[in-house]
Order: sequence, then C-alpha cells, then structure tokens
Amino acid sequence: MNNTDHTPKPQVVAIHQPNFLPWPGFFYKWMKSQMLVLLDDVQFIKRSIINRVKIKTPQGESWLTIPVIQKGRYHQTIAETEIQHALDWKKKVLGSIEACYGKAPFFPQYYPALKIIIQGDHELLVDINVDLIKWTAREIGIQVPLTRSSELQGVTGTSSERLASICKALGADRYLSGFGGQKYQEEDVFKEYNIELMVYDFSPPLYPQLFGDFIPGLSTLDLLMNCGPQSRDILLSGGGTPG
Repeated sequence: MNNTDHTPKPQVVAIHQPNFLPWPGFFYKWMKSQMLVLLDDVQFIKRSIINRVKIKTPQGESWLTIPVIQKGRYHQTIAETEIQHALDWKKKVLGSIEACYGKAPFFPQYYPALKIIIQGDHELLVDINVDLIKWTAREIGIQVPLTRSSELQGVTGTSSERLASICKALGADRYLSGFGGQKYQEEDVFKEYNIELMVYDFSPPLYPQLFGDFIPGLSTLDLLMNCGPQSRDILLSGGGTPG
C-alpha cells in the first residue's frame, strides 16, 4: 500500500507481527479493525511464534515450525529472515498437519490449498507467512485490507512511538490493541500523536476439537479444520467490545 494513493483512510488500525499460521486472536483483532498492518520491519526474535505455532496431536499440543537461518544474523528483521531450505521442513510440516487433522471434518476442503502454499517457492519467512495469513483470512471471510509496515513511508521511532507513527502515516486516529498490549504500550505517546488507544479483550472460544479436552491458543488452522465455515462466527463469539 502506498500511503500517497487515493485509498480511503482507515480510522481504526491494528498492528501485528506476521506470525506463522497465527492463533484465532490475531484474526479477531483483524476483523475488528479497518486496516491490519503486518509489522515486518522489526527484529526477528528467536524461538518466537513468528516461525512456529502450536497444533493439537493425539498426545497433546506440539510445535509446528518453519526453520530459518539465524547464525550471525542476530539483528535481522522479520522481513529479512530467510527460510532454512537445507532441512526437509516442508515434508515434516505437511506430514504433521495430515497426521493430526486427516480425520478432521474439513480437512479435505482446506488441505489441498494449504499444501500448495507450503510447497511454494518462498525464500523469505515473511512471504510464506503472509500467503498463509491471507489464505486463512479468505477462508474465514475477512475482507479488511492489510499492508506491511516495511511498505509505508514516514514511519519513525520504536516501541509505542513506532505504532503511533504507523497509524499517523495511514491517516488513522485510533489504534486497536490487544489486552496484553497494555503491559508495554505507553498511552501518553499515542496522545502525543492524537491517536486514541483502544483495547479489546479476546478469550479463545470453545469449539469441537479432535483428541479429547479442548486446548486453547492453537493455530487457527485447528479451528478451520474442525469447524469450517462456522469458524467466523466462533471467532466473533470470543471477543469483547473495544474500549
């Protein structure tokens, strides 16, 4: 997105790192905004959910991971992080998904497209993550636009100032934050930018899962595979009113 074009300015902006097959709260936040910005020009954090996510197995929750090149690249941004193709990760990831969700009600509906994306010719972690995020959004029925922070102009600062600067660059006057963001976001900084800080509360909604008792905090892939077209309504049932 070019912030000099004629695209209508969003009033409410949500900002989130482009995680790998994110959990449902990511998509709820997106649905409650008018623009989602993927924060891809900040430092990649080792052993974070940027390149791994939990799924449910017969033995409980387990990590699904895309290996990345990290040695000697401590300060690399998310947008610069390369996938480690020397490892046979695609076969392992697809095998895990098939083993865990092959008997899920909506596996036949979603797996073919998912497989195509994962087997695609991606060199950068952010590119496959964004493709998977967009695919998940389409299946849920999210039509709110998104852009990457690395594509915006005039963004400055770090931490809260950077978030406020992104909102300002987009012409927005409200920033939608998750409840956990209150721990590190400085409300005074948003006030300096004339940005209203809105906070929403999201509790992972219960839905039918395979393999016993419900486990919250899994990839949204778990929700899609088990609930299909009902996923959107289930997602919306887990939120509170922004305020």
